[in-house]
Amino acid sequence: MATPFLNPAAPATGLPLGTATPGPLRLGITGGIGSGKSLVGRMLATMGAPFYSADQRARYLMEQEPELVAGILALFGPEAYLPTGQLDRAFLAQAAFADPARTQRLNALVHPAVEADYERWASQPRPGVPYTVKEAALLFEAGTYRRVHFVLAVLAPEPVRIARTLARDPHRSQAQVERIIGLQMPEAELQARSHLWLYNDDAQPVLPQAEAIHAWLYAMGQDR
Repeated sequence: MATPFLNPAAPATGLPLGTATPGPLRLGITGGIGSGKSLVGRMLATMGAPFYSADQRARYLMEQEPELVAGILALFGPEAYLPTGQLDRAFLAQAAFADPARTQRLNALVHPAVEADYERWASQPRPGVPYTVKEAALLFEAGTYRRVHFVLAVLAPEPVRIARTLARDPHRSQAQVERIIGLQMPEAELQARSHLWLYNDDAQPVLPQAEAIHAWLYAMGQDR
């Protein structure tokens, strides 16, 4: 019988299971803005999987890594940071919306720093831990899917994603959210390229899906 959360096409992306990578099996979670990637990642974390949020670590590195801070200041000016030294997320969101070319240059600064940080984290010995989780919005676009064994796509209809994002991010307008969605990988392509699927569409319960995926990954990690 088919397993509902498994892509029957079995896409040949990511690390082969036999690849000699340090640390446990690696899962990457991705999905469009407002899909609920972080929610699913936190669910798996409560089940025992070490969890790495690329977005949270990016914010940390953008405030604490001197070379990265210098690059952001050169690109956006001092307005990119609040007097406290924290990122001015509202300013960066507006600046990125106004100038996609600068956004690409920002990504070129941030993505390598985050990937190096993740590789250090994922390579740590974790005896008895079958798998770890990395959550990242641009897993395919940044090419970092090549450093995980399986990719889980969190799927949700666009109107649901827009409503969630507007409720979560008051500094964004609907036009900004729609533009972000337009720049991201179409959900159909994301689904086709991922090994595992979870539907967070406000219709299907998420927890039973997450539990089934956890059990499958646990077994795969134990057998590796």
